[in-house]
Amino acid sequence: MKITGRIAEQKILAARLASPESELIAIYGRRRVGKTYLVRTFCKDEMVFEFTGIHGATMKTQLENFSRTLQLAAKSAVALAIPANWLQAFTMLDTYLDTLPSGKPAVIFFDEFPWTDTRKSGFLQAFDHWWNASASKKSHLKVIICGSAASWMIDRIINNRGGLHNRVTQTIRLLPFTLGETQAYLKSKGVILDQYNQLQLYMAMGGIPHYLRNVNPGESAAQVIDRLCFTKDGPLKIEFSNLYKSLFAHSENHERVIRALAAKGKGLSRNEIINECGFTSGGTTSRILQELEESGFITPYVPFQKNTNEGIYKLSDEYSLFYLKFIEHAKDTAGGAWLRQYGTPAYISWSGFAFESVCQKHVLQIRRRLGIEGVLMNAATWRYAPGKGAQGAQIDLLLDRQDRCISICEMKFSGNEFVIDKKYAAELDTKLNVFRAETGTKKTLFLTMITTYGTRKNEYYLGRIQAEVLMEDLFA
Repeated sequence: MKITGRIAEQKILAARLASPESELIAIYGRRRVGKTYLVRTFCKDEMVFEFTGIHGATMKTQLENFSRTLQLAAKSAVALAIPANWLQAFTMLDTYLDTLPSGKPAVIFFDEFPWTDTRKSGFLQAFDHWWNASASKKSHLKVIICGSAASWMIDRIINNRGGLHNRVTQTIRLLPFTLGETQAYLKSKGVILDQYNQLQLYMAMGGIPHYLRNVNPGESAAQVIDRLCFTKDGPLKIEFSNLYKSLFAHSENHERVIRALAAKGKGLSRNEIINECGFTSGGTTSRILQELEESGFITPYVPFQKNTNEGIYKLSDEYSLFYLKFIEHAKDTAGGAWLRQYGTPAYISWSGFAFESVCQKHVLQIRRRLGIEGVLMNAATWRYAPGKGAQGAQIDLLLDRQDRCISICEMKFSGNEFVIDKKYAAELDTKLNVFRAETGTKKTLFLTMITTYGTRKNEYYLGRIQAEVLMEDLFA
């Protein structure tokens, strides 16, 4: 078993396992992103106890599960007593840990940690008592807690104001694979696809390892998407219904936000989300947005020359967008269902927004290609919506650089070399003129094309486009 990518995370875990002190490590990230696989694989030689919470189970069931798990870890032929409460459960865990040698690191792994903290169970209080009174005093113990409910992990663990306040020694937010990591992962599975096919897979399902593990060698991207998303038993055909319910209480409100953003590819402000979803302006809306953001489903972008209160939210989960656009109401389940979508207005619209989302996630790779990786900069969006009769404009990605330049990025998905025609050239000129007039910026504007196979060097390109980023650069 090998780990693809996750270089920074592996370095962090290695350092914490080698430290001379006890460690409490909190790992969070959206469902299916590979948290459990990372811990199990990297810490397999040091793992002495692993317990996984059960979604929706009662306290009694959780404690029965704990007892059986501890019996397996201790290799006991006799069933252990079922603890009456979590204080007893952690006392039993201590008894087991005392039988182990203390001369080498010992990893205790609590997976799906939030699911164990059932109502009135006292689990979290018992855990923080166990950590403070016992585990933290044993320098060889490395306790790792994982959870897909990112907001719960942040509110109840990382920002805990009780017994766990400032006790977490390391946090890791595990993100989906980048395009480069996706390419490496597929290669490790023996999947040979060109970058255009890999990009299409990424645009449909994102860099979620659990989704990508269903890609079989010898299939094109269209065949994979057909099988996973449109056949009767396709795993991604039903994933959406479970995705949000497993993460959020009252998930129907979270889904409402996702649906609103899916319908508005250019993004919505907080007030626009409130209006679209029928919410009230208050703490509940803020909590929903924060939970979706921390779980990686939406991303706020601060517009150029604005503050964080004026941010624009965009749907950043590729699978959710694809599901709502194509899978949810699909009637065509025959072979080649996805291929028959190619070239339709719905496909063209989706591919444009999906490619923009991918580019916005790969700003580091874009900076690297432009040779400005070491230049301080701020990635932002900008839009101007004037009254009737005036010319508006929108820029979905600009790089505001410390060297008094701004890279204005135009992102275009195409199956071939992209061609700038007279009409589009005029739109580009208008966009730059409106941007300079409305922002008053004195910086140099570099118009940058980000495309799949490059932009044709015709009369409308020369003297207008200053830089290019290709699909292959996003995989770097």
